[in-house]
Amino acid sequence: MADKARAGEDRGTAEPSSGISVEQPLWRALTGYRVVTLGYALAVFALGYRDYGRPLLGVGYLALLTAWTLLTLPNVSSAERCTGRFLTADLTMAVSGILLSSLADPAGRVGPTLPSIWVAGPVIAVAIKSGWRWAAFGSALVGAANLLEDGHFSRSALHNALLVCVASIAIGYVVEVARASERTLARALRIEAANRERERLARDIHDSVLQVLAMVQRRGTAIGGEAAELGRLAGDQEVALRALVTGQRQAAGSPAGPPPGAAFDGLLAGERHAAPHDPDAEIDLRTLLTLAAGGPGGPVTYAGPGCPVPLPAETARAVAAAVGAALDNVRSHAGGPAGEPAAAWILLEDEPEEITVTVRDDGPGIPEGRLAAAEAEGRMGAALSIRGRMRELGGSARWISVPGQGTEVELRLPRQRGRKDTGR
Repeated sequence: MADKARAGEDRGTAEPSSGISVEQPLWRALTGYRVVTLGYALAVFALGYRDYGRPLLGVGYLALLTAWTLLTLPNVSSAERCTGRFLTADLTMAVSGILLSSLADPAGRVGPTLPSIWVAGPVIAVAIKSGWRWAAFGSALVGAANLLEDGHFSRSALHNALLVCVASIAIGYVVEVARASERTLARALRIEAANRERERLARDIHDSVLQVLAMVQRRGTAIGGEAAELGRLAGDQEVALRALVTGQRQAAGSPAGPPPGAAFDGLLAGERHAAPHDPDAEIDLRTLLTLAAGGPGGPVTYAGPGCPVPLPAETARAVAAAVGAALDNVRSHAGGPAGEPAAAWILLEDEPEEITVTVRDDGPGIPEGRLAAAEAEGRMGAALSIRGRMRELGGSARWISVPGQGTEVELRLPRQRGRKDTGR
């Protein structure tokens, strides 16, 4: 049984989860249960001492039971310490006490057995340690010993045996469900962390490598000759890299139109390089948005509050990068039919509960379903450069577009996630 119990331990603890185990409170409760029921068994024996035919046999067993209970309290403090050998010895102690009860009380004057309700403790330990199947086996063993000691298979003895069996099986099942939930939660957390890292890498790739490949493809096609072949290869690599980033399979000849430019990325990179690297430092978001408004391209108008809007440095840069990506989309896709640039506006609102940045343009607007189609095609500018950044900060991004009336990108960042309390 020891080897099988150890196998159950391996199954129960093979994949530990983060945080405190849900079964730890059960071990603490079991420790208290063993101490309390030991006191109860001693009290019951003391009250019925004169009725025992061989009281010294009971004294000897209860002295051994007391020493065993107190010395093995560490064994029932956690699953690691509750080994298969201990569970075997613990059940042996319980069954032995039940069978010795008929020898200590041959006349049957005392109803309870020598260990009394203490015997449920070893069965519960098996349930917590190894699950409901081994709990059923342990409770059946204790129940058979109770019925054998009773001799008459009375209704009360059968009732007690079934009660211990049902309770231990229920506890074992609950523990197995809790362990399965912990493992599922741990896997979900790992998948979420992997997806967030993948999105971060995808944004970096989108903001750098994909743009370079798209530029090579356009320039090569324009130059012609050998450069056109180089451009075609760059376009194929761009398609393959987009498929890798998005986890989708695309045909080798799928079109890969130009992604938004990276004009603001260079300004932001220069600001990051010039600023000291301090994770606790704060930056006025207005400064970065002013940089975005002053970048190359069509006219951009900035409006914001007169007082500073301080944010943690990395948070401010992420919000500014999302705004830069939105402006890149304006410069690339919102121009007029004759190639004239679209006008854009940046509005910064510092509200009590959140910070809102709105980027508007007077372009032709986005056709309905175009953003979803772009994501399906692997063009992740909006999803990763804008929405992904805001989601990592605990915020959100929303597009509002009316054909012929321009597009509005609304970025919202909760204040408690976005910056320190400034007391305002």
